Amino acid sequence: MADAAPIPNAATAPQPAPGPCLTAPLGDLGAWTRYFRDAEIPVLAATSQALEDMRATEDDVDAGMLAAVIEADPFMTLKLMAHVAAKRRPGDITETETVTSSLVMMGVSPFFRNFGLQPTLEDRLHNQPQARQGLTELLQRARRAGRFALGFAVHRGDTDAAVIHQAAFLHDFAEMLMWCHAPALELGIREMQQANPSLRTASLQRFVYNIDLGDLRQALMKLWRLPALLVRISDGKHPDHPSVRNVLLAVRLARHTMLGWDNAALPDDMDDIAKLLNATPRVALAFVHKIDQSVE
Repeated sequence: MADAAPIPNAATAPQPAPGPCLTAPLGDLGAWTRYFRDAEIPVLAATSQALEDMRATEDDVDAGMLAAVIEADPFMTLKLMAHVAAKRRPGDITETETVTSSLVMMGVSPFFRNFGLQPTLEDRLHNQPQARQGLTELLQRARRAGRFALGFAVHRGDTDAAVIHQAAFLHDFAEMLMWCHAPALELGIREMQQANPSLRTASLQRFVYNIDLGDLRQALMKLWRLPALLVRISDGKHPDHPSVRNVLLAVRLARHTMLGWDNAALPDDMDDIAKLLNATPRVALAFVHKIDQSVE
């Protein structure tokens, strides 16, 4: 957004038909950032429907009810926080660092005025079942990463636990955007990995997209003026910071355990998590199993 323009699709104007998907990579980080600055950002169909149901009974809706819907959807979370950030006046000292605080500052009625019927991921990928499945799996992993991150942060007594949870949940939103806007390229990455499981995802992404998706994540978060704390905790290039390491280890654990607990990388993960939690690997393993078995 130029200066403080809101994230796309915040207004109540009728939504355009989904645009064509990219079938070839853009040239560099700047090109990708400009593309997503102007791109449609859909949300989950369940989110769109829940918001419309609440709109019909707006007087009975409070910020907590709205937050419960929005926090479950990474794209709606981004859209809300970017919109609130765009309305912040230069010189404002306080930032809204969570969905709930953003809604409290904005107000329920202004939220519904500014966010009309939201376009959906399901509509955008209606003829792309493999892409829908890939995105669904990534969303499941993001939710697990968020749970792990929150559990680690609470155990550590980190006062920024809510933001750490959010950072882990949003960690892979750039890849989610690629599933929405460049599904053929994402499927190509998946096929290469299936042909050679030793290939690292980050290396394949750099090869296919000409960029590191972590750099795109950071560029978009800064473009949308997301809270400085969230941007800082999300920056994987500073892994020695405890909060950043908390996020990275949660994301790693979620990725390595998506298909079960027999991944060869898990012993190293547990050693690192044990150090983060100041516990033995055995205690740390029992703790993460407990988190994983908890109900969302």
